[in-house]
Amino acid sequence: MAGSGSSLKSAALLEQMKSHLTTDAGKELIKKTGLVYQLNFAPKQKIGVDEEIYVIDLKVGKVTQGAYKGKPDASFSLKDDDFLAIGTEKMNPQIAFIRGSMKIKGSLSAAQKFTPDIFQNR
Repeated sequence: MAGSGSSLKSAALLEQMKSHLTTDAGKELIKKTGLVYQLNFAPKQKIGVDEEIYVIDLKVGKVTQGAYKGKPDASFSLKDDDFLAIGTEKMNPQIAFIRGSMKIKGSLSAAQKFTPDIFQNR
């Protein structure tokens, strides 16, 4: 379960996302998106160190802790605080990427589909 045993500030946001995917709007989003995202969270200040990994699977509508078995459509590496800022719309994801606060691997077109719609209306 996302967030269980996690020290991430973003854990509550991931739980909220998990609930959102069970709603009608969430199910529509799954149908529309159909992609798998892996999020590598750095709880400290350095990306790539002591990361907690979560998968947002918009093929089946699940949020899980642990690395994706296979190749995700896009992976994001970022600090916990930055994900929280993006998820609460205090930071623009494109700006985070340009500043180097967020690293992306995989398909850039898939990464661009990781939009605020994935987070339910806050």
